[in-house]
Amino acid sequence: MAGIQNVLLIVVDQWRGDTLAQLGHPCIRTPAIDALGRDGVTFRNHYTQCAPCGPARASLLTGLYMMNHRVVQNGVPMDARHRSVADEARQAGYDPALVGYTTTSPDPRTTSPDDPRYRFRGATMAGWTPIAPMDPARRPYFNWLRQRGHEVPDKAEEIWLPAVGHESTGGATRAPSRIPRELSDTSWTTEHGLAYLRGVAKQRWFLHLGYFRPHPPFIAPYPYNERYHPDEAPPPVRAATREEEAAQHPLLDHYIRSVKQRRFFHDGAGLGSEMSEQEVRVMRAAYYGLMSEVDDAIGRVIAYLKESGQYDKTLIIFTSDHAEQLGNHYLLGKIGYFDDSFHIPLIVRDPSAEADGTRGEIVDRFTETVDIMPTILDWLGRDAPRACDGRSLLPFMRGGAPAGWRDEVHYEFDFRPSYDGAANPPPFGLSIDQCSLAVIRDEKYKYVHFDALPPLFFDLEDDPGQFRNRSGDPGLAPLMLDYARKMLSWRMHHADRTLTGYSSTPRGLISRR
Repeated sequence: MAGIQNVLLIVVDQWRGDTLAQLGHPCIRTPAIDALGRDGVTFRNHYTQCAPCGPARASLLTGLYMMNHRVVQNGVPMDARHRSVADEARQAGYDPALVGYTTTSPDPRTTSPDDPRYRFRGATMAGWTPIAPMDPARRPYFNWLRQRGHEVPDKAEEIWLPAVGHESTGGATRAPSRIPRELSDTSWTTEHGLAYLRGVAKQRWFLHLGYFRPHPPFIAPYPYNERYHPDEAPPPVRAATREEEAAQHPLLDHYIRSVKQRRFFHDGAGLGSEMSEQEVRVMRAAYYGLMSEVDDAIGRVIAYLKESGQYDKTLIIFTSDHAEQLGNHYLLGKIGYFDDSFHIPLIVRDPSAEADGTRGEIVDRFTETVDIMPTILDWLGRDAPRACDGRSLLPFMRGGAPAGWRDEVHYEFDFRPSYDGAANPPPFGLSIDQCSLAVIRDEKYKYVHFDALPPLFFDLEDDPGQFRNRSGDPGLAPLMLDYARKMLSWRMHHADRTLTGYSSTPRGLISRR
């Protein structure tokens, strides 16, 4: 594609892959994202490689599976040798800008243990130019509020309590938050993103625009708190009782008995698994309201690109780091092995004429977050690093699936305590290096392998909700073994190959892909 080529990578936080209107969600109303889907390609079966934020963003921005980048939990450092899409874009002459965050802790071999970046769960990944970084403590955002004359309480997070005059419910609520919409963190991101775009309007640019929402706390500013009625929200997918659900697996039982509501509502009380169906619907209405707020913000950004003549020069990617259980299987958050935490949205709008024939299409093939980096580099006319585990999605925009495309997805999760629970020992008496699980999933079956806990096997055609663990069924044992073999082959194929394409020869060093 001749001329200026811009890249807008929009990364939202904790957005479920099924919550797109074009994929048939029963109530979500996001006209800007819908319009982007009609002008691009939507990927129905797109999955992140891992959760939570730090691991997921490491995979998204480096194109590496978690088994290779080894950022296994928030706060775990990323090896400095790994190259990100920002590093690669710099080789093409771009200065990749960041509005938002990457949740990356630096390699301790490259800095002092007293480095202040270790005092919170993640700084900015190398390669990015921070334009408006939002650290996990949200200090830049809170300072922005103060500069605008808004009083920030001593406990700054209290701005996400119900507004004064609205009785606290001690959990999910339809009340508005205490912060007005024009001062929300979504507005903060949008204002800084637009300021950057106005400043680079006559040159090529690369912007990572990161929104914190619909990440908890699940309370939306007015009028988004009223955008959806709880009765519109679909009910949770879960067993009849917590006890019946927990009997499926020790890890599920552990989370059902330990995940607290206060991590999702600042005045929450009790366990997330204790929420009634109506309380889950109220929570979902707030979650959808936060999504509609982000949609309005994205609409402003895209409108500016069109008004300034940049829209048809810009590759636009809309995706999320990971998803959210949202009450399914009595769980809250991004945890465990259910698809609810790993199935994420992806829309790609390729402005080139070669993509005109696929606008509005929905792709059903399995795609993964490691595909984002090679897609961007392909569009910029550059090869992905040999170590990259993903493949470019551009062929889907320009005529069809590439030959040999994957028929399944893989994702991983590490359930060691994260930074905020690091003083606690891992569950089940395990060491931190035994807290891993890996998943292989296709259209028919799903196999979950644990380092030190029993496996799981689901027949997705017979049991799409994944309630019945069939790993102990003798009739399915050969099939489960086949999936275990597939997983082993996947791990062998994708083992770190940064230098395996080089070789010493009588003629000197050679390189091959």
